[in-house]
Amino acid sequence: MVNDNQRSSSNSITIFHQNICGLKGKTGELISSMSPHFPHILCSSECHLKKFELYQINVNGYRLGTAHCRQVVKRCSVCIFVPENLSYTNIVLGKHCKDQEKEVCVLKLKSTFFNCIVAVYRAPTGNFNLFLNRLDDIIKTLHKVELNLTICGDVNEDCLTDNDKRRQLDAVLLTYNLSAIVYFPTRSQGYSSTEIDNIFIDTYKFINCTVSPLYNGLLDHDDPLLEICNVNLQLQNYHIFTIRNITIYSIEDF
Repeated sequence: MVNDNQRSSSNSITIFHQNICGLKGKTGELISSMSPHFPHILCSSECHLKKFELYQINVNGYRLGTAHCRQVVKRCSVCIFVPENLSYTNIVLGKHCKDQEKEVCVLKLKSTFFNCIVAVYRAPTGNFNLFLNRLDDIIKTLHKVELNLTICGDVNEDCLTDNDKRRQLDAVLLTYNLSAIVYFPTRSQGYSSTEIDNIFIDTYKFINCTVSPLYNGLLDHDDPLLEICNVNLQLQNYHIFTIRNITIYSIEDF
């Protein structure tokens, strides 16, 4: 069974962040859950893979754009997958990263839309003040008037509640006209719902955009999908084919 699925409109860009909690063995389910409207940019945290393993992972229709993997502590990495036909450049910021405290990878899109995509992760046990300081250093390094920053990831701080840490995070981001745009729960456990995955943009530059949860049933994270309209990525025509091989053996294993 073959489904021919095309990406979102070429007049918009879609960015999806997924806390995958182990990417190995989940790529097929991830692609199926996004069908038929595949995002242009796929950011993932907690991949639990080393860099050479990430390059060996096959995410149908995408290639690994950039990644950061832990040097000492095991079981985490952040990465960004992009379409095969999208041009980009990597921005190396490894000196600003520290295991569990601040893990980040960055790429810049080559298009008329001067956008820099930043994927971040902070472990729940990480030092929050160190995270803020390093986040400030990274944004300061990247920040330019003509450059649009999109920061997405899992910061493990509930932005649905009013607390000191959230106010400190907001203060750092507002220095660069960045603000959180996700206002729905992104993780549910039992009777508890929190918003620990977020996207931060300059809402004065991104006037025509929408953000919504993508319910894929993979994990307890219903992570955000951002669509920015009136953007020309200049992509070539490209299709993703979802193939399901149906045999007597696959039916028995279903």
